[in-house]
Amino acid sequence: MKDGYLDFANSPMGAKLINALGLPKPLPLERYKAGQPVIQGTVLIGGGGEPQLLEALSAFFKSVGAQSLAHEKLPQWVAVANKAGLTTGRWGGNGKPGEKVKCLVFDATGLEDSTQSDALYWFFHDAARSVLPCGRVVILGRPPEECKSPRKATVQRSLEGLARSLGKEMKKGINANLVYVSEGAEGNIESTLRFLLSPKSAYVSAQVMRVGKPVGDLVAPKDWNLPLAGKKVLVTGASRGIGEAIAEVMARDGAQVICLDVPQAQEGLNAVAKKLGGTALALDIGAADAPQKLVDAAKAQGGWDVIVHNAGITRDKTIANMKEHLWQLVVNVNLSTQERINEALVSAGALKAGGRIVCVSSISGIAGNMGQTNYAVSKAGVIGMVNSSAPIFAEHGITINAVAPGFIETQMTAAVPFAIREAGRRMNSMSQGGQPVDVAEAIGWYASPASSGVTNNVIRVCGQSLIGA
Repeated sequence: MKDGYLDFANSPMGAKLINALGLPKPLPLERYKAGQPVIQGTVLIGGGGEPQLLEALSAFFKSVGAQSLAHEKLPQWVAVANKAGLTTGRWGGNGKPGEKVKCLVFDATGLEDSTQSDALYWFFHDAARSVLPCGRVVILGRPPEECKSPRKATVQRSLEGLARSLGKEMKKGINANLVYVSEGAEGNIESTLRFLLSPKSAYVSAQVMRVGKPVGDLVAPKDWNLPLAGKKVLVTGASRGIGEAIAEVMARDGAQVICLDVPQAQEGLNAVAKKLGGTALALDIGAADAPQKLVDAAKAQGGWDVIVHNAGITRDKTIANMKEHLWQLVVNVNLSTQERINEALVSAGALKAGGRIVCVSSISGIAGNMGQTNYAVSKAGVIGMVNSSAPIFAEHGITINAVAPGFIETQMTAAVPFAIREAGRRMNSMSQGGQPVDVAEAIGWYASPASSGVTNNVIRVCGQSLIGA
């Protein structure tokens, strides 16, 4: 759906009026186009204490062909980068900023206690005004729960406050995210950095992600432009909206897509599958025999590599006015069905080892929403399913993660009353609604064979919504 305010705010006349009134001025977000470089601009590197990810970062920047610069308080980056064959230099000096940059990356893994937090201050104080529009900020740390000393755990946990605050301060379509990297997982960060430092993460901000040791084998794609080449991906609810966008991104990334939706959506489902060179599967996933039918379909194709649980419904009423069957229907389709399908596919070996399960939750499952108790229960349950299933599925070499969309421009949100719709669009750090492709790109990151170190993550795709923050 078109956002008239966004267009007006970026017109010459509209910009003057909005500036005069002090209203939010959202910037059109840069989104990924197939084949473009991961990073279009220079990256400024900072760190504190004795950073432990510099060599991994140099390998990553060499892989994507990115230019980097070292903050004056991290002079060791120059030697590390040169050793990796990268051309680099120093940024600024003597308290004066250097050139404009596209990304800020701060390696905080070396921070051992809160007295070292000044390193965070100096880096972001110096560089905050030097980030180009639609730039990226990534902070790298160690999972607090894995730190050996309480003081290190404390300062590492403090990074979450920094990332969330930067997401609100940076403006200009710039996002900020935090990645906790487990010790021994340094070689697993490439797929996550490719996502976060590129336009694919346009509507993902103030999120905390965890990268651990591989679940199964870590397989780098032969071609990073086609990370899903040769993979078979099932996408439920694929006939329109977010589901259609997910199917498109999976196909763009090289996958053979199996598009599933209810029989009533057969016409739209067939159109999507034909457009993407995939196959259509009309099936009511809420039916008792649906899991076995999916097992049979998967085995007939030699097994599937990824399943994306996108299908979902709403039946909104306050709980005092809600009929029992509306409660049961929403919980069954949005949650119980996913549990049954996952268990059936994994136990039957129909989802291959090294497989990926990606679930679509919602911000309503995190913050709740008036008139959506059934929906909020189902979507919070999806998060619980991810958390509880991750260690079990890891034994089969399978990861499970979820996205939790906020306000996304779809046919569903187009039907929302004007005032509520505008509030949903503006009550986030980007001051605009997201696009279905924003959800799809996050799912593409989870689905990548190089994301075997990413499991049990729940990432909001909400532009840092103020709701539930």
